[in-house]
Amino acid sequence: MEVWAVERPGPIDSGPLRRTRREVPEPASGEILLRVLACGICRTDLHLSEGDLEPRRPGVVPGHQAVGEVVGLGPGADRYEVGDRAGIAWLRSTCGICEYCRSGRENLCPWSRYTGWDADGGFAEFAVVPQDFAYRLPTGRSVEQLAPLLCAGIIGYRSLLRANLPPGGRLGLYGFGSSAHLTAQLAAASGAEVFVLTRGERNQALARELGASFVGGALDLPPVQLDSAIVFAPAGEVVPVALEALKPGGTVAVAGIYLSDVPALNYERQLFHERDLRSVTSNTRRDGEELFRLASRLPIEARTTLVGFGEIDRALADLAHGRASGSLVAMVG
Repeated sequence: MEVWAVERPGPIDSGPLRRTRREVPEPASGEILLRVLACGICRTDLHLSEGDLEPRRPGVVPGHQAVGEVVGLGPGADRYEVGDRAGIAWLRSTCGICEYCRSGRENLCPWSRYTGWDADGGFAEFAVVPQDFAYRLPTGRSVEQLAPLLCAGIIGYRSLLRANLPPGGRLGLYGFGSSAHLTAQLAAASGAEVFVLTRGERNQALARELGASFVGGALDLPPVQLDSAIVFAPAGEVVPVALEALKPGGTVAVAGIYLSDVPALNYERQLFHERDLRSVTSNTRRDGEELFRLASRLPIEARTTLVGFGEIDRALADLAHGRASGSLVAMVG
């Protein structure tokens, strides 16, 4: 089978990904084998390729938004049948017995493992995944619509939960890529008013098209105070700006796995009056299941740019240089 592997992490224009051939993996006990049909391309894949996140195994295959058809079952795998459609997401396994797993916070498990970081992911023609961490996907949606939901959608949903957005509240979104444009639709469907602060004409145009009440630059202040904000941009300098935009008692949630350093905060302007600053760490399987239930009944549409399997490296470069908007999806099979 063909795969894209991280050969030597570095700037994306230096070619850290290599297209190569490998044997089709055999599903181990409790695993299923998927023929990958489509895989979303995430900024985390870019961070991994460039070394912002150090790969945890040599030659790892990125890609953690994979939609595929089950074509093989490992010993003891009985939750899926050959021919079923399933999804592979970022969270790949947890220990199941630590205090975090037992209390429903498996995303904080110190022994958690991740697709495309600890184990090979979906930038491949075939991929394996533990059956307990694969997702059953809603019917009636195309594979290119489902792929972005497996990370961009799930993380956006968890970020909304972490941001403590009140009913009908004002939500600021800093950065407007794959996850943010889905989160905006989720928030609007709940009655929220959405304010988008982002760089890039394409991202700003998409925010206006999706009905944002205000669209400004990444470091601008919105015209009104916000109840909540989510920082999707991997830029630490945005965090103080987002905090300053909050009402007293508001919350900023930082959604990225990677963030550049946050400048010194001014306590009076940015933290006083019980403003909260929170991070988002991966997700639980419950988050994903709830998101897919919502997706089955809400008109959430991923604005996708489709690329061929052979164009994954170029698509990551487009993402790095701000030439992409919405969700990038590689069509694999």
